[in-house]
Amino acid sequence: MKRMMIAALLLTAVALPASAALKEGDNAPAFQLQASQNGKAFAFSLKDALKKGPVVVYFYPSAYTGGCNIQAHSFAVNHDKFSAAGATVVGVSLDSIARLNEFSADPSYCAGKFPVAADANGDTAKAYNLAIREIPSGRKDTRGVEIDHAAAERTTFIITPDGKIAATVGGLTPEANVEKALATVQQLSRKKS
Repeated sequence: MKRMMIAALLLTAVALPASAALKEGDNAPAFQLQASQNGKAFAFSLKDALKKGPVVVYFYPSAYTGGCNIQAHSFAVNHDKFSAAGATVVGVSLDSIARLNEFSADPSYCAGKFPVAADANGDTAKAYNLAIREIPSGRKDTRGVEIDHAAAERTTFIITPDGKIAATVGGLTPEANVEKALATVQQLSRKKS
């Protein structure tokens, strides 16, 4: 009986999220990061982006890795739908700006459609209460290049122009994450109309 209880507790601990990401209604921490769109670096400001409408901030583990490639491609394919709903999309990872310059312009992934920002020290991910894990030494991306940084958990925040989090999307496949984010911004757009 004691072993069964211990096993149940361990299974529960594994099933729970590693952190408590910010939730609906929380204030979104403002950030400014070096970002890249279509291979060109620039300063991205959440505050400035919110002046245009809602912002979808999606954190992902690393450019040029399986799930992250799928998610970036899905955001790129659906970019016009996000724009039609008045939303700006920005990806955030602990990648260097050099990696993101390549990733942002890659026609198979971001395709120059939206910016990806370098949170190299993880401060922005931490401000959103996301777990950061070390990537084992020697791990390579889909191009065969070694990944030399830690990874934030895959979580997406939809932020309204008043700086509040309208929704937190996590625990889904990369494609389902994008679909849920799109449904949320479309719903916000309908409410505004």
